[in-house]
Amino acid sequence: MATRPPAEGKPWELAAHPQLAKGKVVGVVVLDGWGEAPPDPFNCIHAADTPTLDALKKGAPERWRLIKAHGTAVGLPTDDDMGNSEVGHNALGAGQIYAQGAKLVDLALASGKIYEGEGFKYIQQSFESGTLHLIGLLSDGGVHSRFDQLQLLLKGASEHGAKRIRVHVLTDGRDVLDGSSVRFVEMLEEDLARLRNKGVDARIASGGGRMYVTMDRYENDWQVVKRGWDAHVLGEAPHKFKNALEAVKKLREDPKANDQYLPPFAIVDESGKPVGSIQDGDAVVTFNFRADRMLMLAKALEYENFDKFDRVRFPKIRYAGMLQYDGELKLPSHYLVAPPEIERTSGEYLARNGVRTYACSETVKFGHVTFFWNGNRSGYFDSSLEKYEEIPSDISIPFNVQPKMKALEIAQKARDAILSRKFDQVRVNIANGDMVGHTGDIEATIVGCKAADEAVKIILDAIEQVGGIFILSADHGNAEDMAKRDKSGKPLRDKDGKVQTLTSHTLNPVPIAIGGPGLAPGVRFRTDLPNAGLANVAATVMNLHGFEAPDYYEPTLIEVVYK
Repeated sequence: MATRPPAEGKPWELAAHPQLAKGKVVGVVVLDGWGEAPPDPFNCIHAADTPTLDALKKGAPERWRLIKAHGTAVGLPTDDDMGNSEVGHNALGAGQIYAQGAKLVDLALASGKIYEGEGFKYIQQSFESGTLHLIGLLSDGGVHSRFDQLQLLLKGASEHGAKRIRVHVLTDGRDVLDGSSVRFVEMLEEDLARLRNKGVDARIASGGGRMYVTMDRYENDWQVVKRGWDAHVLGEAPHKFKNALEAVKKLREDPKANDQYLPPFAIVDESGKPVGSIQDGDAVVTFNFRADRMLMLAKALEYENFDKFDRVRFPKIRYAGMLQYDGELKLPSHYLVAPPEIERTSGEYLARNGVRTYACSETVKFGHVTFFWNGNRSGYFDSSLEKYEEIPSDISIPFNVQPKMKALEIAQKARDAILSRKFDQVRVNIANGDMVGHTGDIEATIVGCKAADEAVKIILDAIEQVGGIFILSADHGNAEDMAKRDKSGKPLRDKDGKVQTLTSHTLNPVPIAIGGPGLAPGVRFRTDLPNAGLANVAATVMNLHGFEAPDYYEPTLIEVVYK
């Protein structure tokens, strides 16, 4: 697993592939949340009408296979850790496996280095007279945060001088079972009680469901962040309770309630005053390690000239993220754990070798085919060779209400880019399988998968017209299994006998397919890489462009065999 650039000083010029020609248009399609699982009624990909993807799977076995998209294959701590879109696209674009998110935080916490870094020393200045506020997702899903890391941070902060701590909890129900919020709050309250017994004033101060409070992304709906700001910072919320356990239990009594969409709440004392509003001189840490759903709050906490909503007041605080959420924006400017230094990505190599690139997705995944693909780097490597186009996602409309999302619009943009012949690589993310899958709406997800298949056909037809090549894969699983299951694999049912839907990512492998009229007839997937993962895709893409990949990249998935 790479920890630093292994190629400092090496030339950027890529060697020509000895058997594959340059100059072919290469379409790179990422189907977000599109894994492989046995067919059953809860496999929305199987249930959907997907003739294009079916033809790829059945048409040429030597040009379709599965690769790993979770756990150690994408830099996460163990193979029990489900993949996510950010680490998935990092691996797809980087060609190398870097310690990621949770793993970085685990290492820093285990070694104690987190408390020696500049970020912790910065917030530590507030411990003597101010409050330490911890804001993040209360979950052990391992996608955005982990409960055990919060526990260790609470313990470590108290041992390093924090005298007053307030936790602002966001309930999950997306990466973990709906309803598990109650148990997580119970466990957190037990930890805080132990701290209080040691003389630390530690309490939960506010909360709400992750999809309704605080954790929006890509500036899709600033009202989500405003609801969080009001609850966490101002201590103002439509629901006020004396303790968090009462809050979560009471709010879940609504028949339509679920953890993802719990309304914002504030904890108040006997006089009705919030117990944990954020004040001048306080320290704030957003403890999610994943960037995308903390970045908007980070802007509100850090930017003095912020204008996306009325903050009412802007406390003078010391703010740090668990990680730096945007390396290009340098946001937050302080962070507890340094990010992986992802350098010499495939995007930069190809730009330095004259490859013209077009990348497109809708808002909710635009950063994935640009920022994350390019190693957590904003902007262009070479603006004369690259064009990135964002299609605005629907605002304030649940994805299961419009499950086709912007799949066809993305495909049409890609088609036009391909047919223009202005670009050597046309790269897209089609998000339906992930975003609609997360809603738990099986029928809508089936519709979304069909739309994704239709989008793929538009792109592949364009590749056919220009004599190009396509490579299609995914970043992680989701839509292929939307049932919670027991250890034997049978769907779990609730007390009424209904199957419990799964809204999280999965541990399943993802498909990868290659083809197109421009693909040399002897190209096939290698059979000596049974444990290949997403990081092997970058070298494969370089080969399809007619280049050899750097020797320190994960090996290419393809070989050329002439009979």
